Amino acid sequence: MVKNKKRKLENPFVYQGYESPDYFCDRIDETDCVISSLKNGRNITLISPRKIGKTGLIYHSFDKIKAEDKDAICIYVDIFSTKNLQEFVETLGRAVIEDALNREKSFANKVLDFFKGLRPTITPDLLTGLPTVSINVVPVQAEYTLKSIFSHLNSLNKPVYLAIDEFQQITEYPETGTEAMLRSHIQYIHHVKFIFSGSKKHLMEEMFCAPNRPFFQSTQLMTLAPLHEEIYYDFAKAFFEAKKGTLSQEVFHDIYQRFDGYTWYIQAVLNRLYETEKKVEDKRQVVEAILFHINTLAPYYQTLTTFLTDNQLSLLKAIAESEIVSQPLSNEFVQRFELPGASSVKSALTVLIDKDMVYQAPDGFIVYDRFLGLWLKRI
Repeated sequence: MVKNKKRKLENPFVYQGYESPDYFCDRIDETDCVISSLKNGRNITLISPRKIGKTGLIYHSFDKIKAEDKDAICIYVDIFSTKNLQEFVETLGRAVIEDALNREKSFANKVLDFFKGLRPTITPDLLTGLPTVSINVVPVQAEYTLKSIFSHLNSLNKPVYLAIDEFQQITEYPETGTEAMLRSHIQYIHHVKFIFSGSKKHLMEEMFCAPNRPFFQSTQLMTLAPLHEEIYYDFAKAFFEAKKGTLSQEVFHDIYQRFDGYTWYIQAVLNRLYETEKKVEDKRQVVEAILFHINTLAPYYQTLTTFLTDNQLSLLKAIAESEIVSQPLSNEFVQRFELPGASSVKSALTVLIDKDMVYQAPDGFIVYDRFLGLWLKRI
């Protein structure tokens, strides 16, 4: 994990990545829970929809761990884009080596020597200048290499914390028995504590709660709720007041309600308002800020929807128009939006869920990307 240097930002409403505790709102209880669980030997399964703040919580917890113990090793890995075990091992190996490169040189050399069989190539990132690593794993040696990586981490004479984000992705790998293989290695790594986080609730719960699955009852389960609105408002208001501006509580409530408390969207809107406004007292200012983001994303959304069939796009538009749909297969919903029969709707819904374009919330189905939902309603 790259250590974030504390610096004052031009715009305090961070919505891409994690900056520092100064720009992180609340999550005091959740952070304490994560740190206490890990330090007391319990691995964690963290489940929440995307855009609500689980990745930020992980980085914030790691930041506090590092502040308390400079020797602690905290590594974050996102495996969402991996398609098989080989890519998983390469992604994990890169993260371990890059973490070493950001430490003292002698430690990095030891790690590079340990992983010389991976033939790591180190080049500076064109934008940040930081070292980036590319490695190649032979598919037939993927499990052996993974075991070596875990063995290396376990042998370090330092506390090691490893977060694997979008962990449910391993269920999509073509290799059989990936879950069982990972569990068989992880259960013997006593000096490394894990956070397994994921956004697909049904898959994560099945992986860790079903008696017939390898990871059954092997971790402490955590879920994230949206930030408390009043605490979030006080956090946001303070930044506007620091530049001798204002943020109306009524306007903030409107933003919060529009996005059901989902942190990423609220931060994105506040970021734009902080950039363009001093006094935020009118909901029309919020609309302008939302339109800015929707218009910026429009080319991406246009491309995204071209990959959908007519039935899938019609259903997606209908869900966006309804905002939330409790019974998408009902005659009332199908007839209202002139959709094909229930069987076709069911097939389209399955695809949209699989593509992470629709999410099943407790009260019904919603368009996962809230800006996409607003864009669809406008067209």
